[in-house]
Amino acid sequence: MGEQDRTRVPRGEARERIVAAATELFGRQGYEATTTRQIVEAAQVTKGALYHWFSSKEELLTSIYRELLAEQTARLETVLATGDPADVRLHRAVTDLFAHMDDHAEALTVWARSMHLVAGEHAAAVREERRRYQHLFQGLVEEGQKAGVFRGDVAASVITNTFLSSVVQIHRWFHAEGPLSRRELGAQMVALFLDGVRV
Repeated sequence: MGEQDRTRVPRGEARERIVAAATELFGRQGYEATTTRQIVEAAQVTKGALYHWFSSKEELLTSIYRELLAEQTARLETVLATGDPADVRLHRAVTDLFAHMDDHAEALTVWARSMHLVAGEHAAAVREERRRYQHLFQGLVEEGQKAGVFRGDVAASVITNTFLSSVVQIHRWFHAEGPLSRRELGAQMVALFLDGVRV
């Protein structure tokens, strides 16, 4: 496809192509080894299209994760809004988190392996959004503690940070060719977590 043909790609479709190409390249050869030229060629768009949506490769990487994090937060808010008992909602929340992670495993693994390379305003934006998710999750744990269904001898902040930190580190030791699928791993981690939280 020539440069002139690439200009005919609709803007919304161009963005989807860029994100898909970047995710695949980052995952296969690493964030640092991937160039914007490679992304443009793989996405079959113009360089102008890439810079229309993303000011830099760093912003592209961050945007991929921030969109997935926003999805996770929105899904958590939906679970919280049901009004079901705290233990029921917590079970649903952590199960749904692993389902979302399974659906977007490649992109989330890319971020986990590359996030230490992101700094400045991009890193600050990610930290702010992660705090929002953490605040909502911790609020649910605190609600369950007040209701007497979750153990109160461990601070809600410790429960929250221990669980979310373990989730972030999965990419370091999980292997797709191993004995467990991602869904099976998620089910076991959910069971382990909930058994440790319940009274």
